[in-house]
Amino acid sequence: MRLTQWTDYTLRVLMYCAASKDRSEPVTITEIAESHGISRSHLTKIVQQLAARGWLETTRGRGGGMRLALPAKDLCLGTIVRATETDFVVVECFEASLNQCRMNPNCRLKGLLNQATQSFLAVLDGVTLADLVAPMSSVVDPAKTQHLQWIPGLPGESV
Repeated sequence: MRLTQWTDYTLRVLMYCAASKDRSEPVTITEIAESHGISRSHLTKIVQQLAARGWLETTRGRGGGMRLALPAKDLCLGTIVRATETDFVVVECFEASLNQCRMNPNCRLKGLLNQATQSFLAVLDGVTLADLVAPMSSVVDPAKTQHLQWIPGLPGESV
């Protein structure tokens, strides 16, 4: 399974906003676009969708930008991925209208792949946006943190 670019950029926007929650000024689309080397117009569409879902608050004009509309601990990755991905059809037999497999009545692969997809989503359901931007020292053994760096592209200091 591969996430779409739309989902990837959605996660980057949300993570960037979560990592910037303590800033006095809001995050801008231009800032994220430059930080990640992403098209500003593409990010604008994503930000509009995130605001429509109630995940971002946006302000237009000078001094405007965006902030998370709710705490990062309340945004579950599974929810985000389900909202942004349009296709969880791993093989054709997942979709009855496309299925031309002759082994379908006796095949165990479909059930196995469905279980794997559900497991993938279950793992994401156990992770929040706050978990993704937490300092590494709070996530792993502090004795090992000297080898870890802050996630490139997110605002913040090295750990």
